[in-house]
Amino acid sequence: MSISRTWRVAGLSLAAVIAVAACSSSGATNAPTQAPTGAPESPAATSGTGGAAVPTPPAGDVTLQGAGATFPAPLYQTWFEMYSGLYPNIKIDYQAVGSGAGIKAITQQTVDFGATDAAMKDEEISALPSGTKILHVPTALGAVVIIYNLPGVTALNLDAQNVADLFLGNITTWNDPKIAANNPGVTLPATPVLVVHRSDGSGTTNAFTTYLSTVSADWKDKVGAGKEVNWPTGIGAKGNDGVAGGVQQNEGGVGYVELNYASQAQIPSANLKNADGKFVPGTTAGVTAAAEAVAADFPADARQAPIINGAGPDTYPIASYTYLLVYQDQTDLTKGQALVSLIAWMLTDGQAAEESLGYAPLPAPVQEKALASLHTITSGGSPIWP
Repeated sequence: MSISRTWRVAGLSLAAVIAVAACSSSGATNAPTQAPTGAPESPAATSGTGGAAVPTPPAGDVTLQGAGATFPAPLYQTWFEMYSGLYPNIKIDYQAVGSGAGIKAITQQTVDFGATDAAMKDEEISALPSGTKILHVPTALGAVVIIYNLPGVTALNLDAQNVADLFLGNITTWNDPKIAANNPGVTLPATPVLVVHRSDGSGTTNAFTTYLSTVSADWKDKVGAGKEVNWPTGIGAKGNDGVAGGVQQNEGGVGYVELNYASQAQIPSANLKNADGKFVPGTTAGVTAAAEAVAADFPADARQAPIINGAGPDTYPIASYTYLLVYQDQTDLTKGQALVSLIAWMLTDGQAAEESLGYAPLPAPVQEKALASLHTITSGGSPIWP
């Protein structure tokens, strides 16, 4: 299994993650540690988390090529290594190149699956080759956090207007009275603000700019939301890790990344004021609260917009799903069987590893819908997993 960047799971060995997954559910049985000896026409099934049937992959060596979002890359790295440990004949080559590039790759049919944190737009779907249908399969949720580099400032509260003004360039020094008002007793330096933003098409950017467009009319009118925007100020960096590195290297830096990247790099992130008026840190619990509040209304096509300013005292205000993009009809049956088995495992046993890596697992209703969508994947018109 290869990936375009090397990820380190801070403070947690892969063996420990596997142990967590193995103990994820009372009475659950993980997939067998050896690949099956024969490739069935329809994969056999083993029992996954909660007793759900999970199909086993075909025999023989299979390599799956994927590309897309950096947001879930550390989680995917861990999952793919765990799965290949169970089935050594299945290799997954995932290139963390950004959501925009993932959508482009699946559209151009150069990969077996794509990955994005921003659901495909109608115009992107209409650009698919004729007769091609793509499934959005949610795999995890994450928080977009605001990271900063202010030596000596270990806790920072920001309200929505503070965040908008920072990224609009309206706040130029960290001791601005508008920030100071939210941080009584904190000595804020006169250090100039340096915004670090994504330079590539990004689902993380989509979630963050959706938040900014929701909370700031000025941002909505001048910049708007999307995977790529014309930034009013700052410097660009590629990937979540690029933004994290840019903030680390520049005193006074501020940027936005997925929670996992802030945790791994040990970069402080701000407490954001939520819809209930509380300053809350980015946590998996806060993301779970946001997702569960709207899980019953999860769209039938799975294209859920970022969850912004969800209700609840502990809800974190910027939460987003991340997706695998999968061809509904698989031209290669063997690859299709391997892909369905992999994703079913990710949606069941794999979910137990999420929180320890800084992600939130899927709410039960969303998990059920995601598993159901795998049963609609076909090859030559026949279901791969009936």
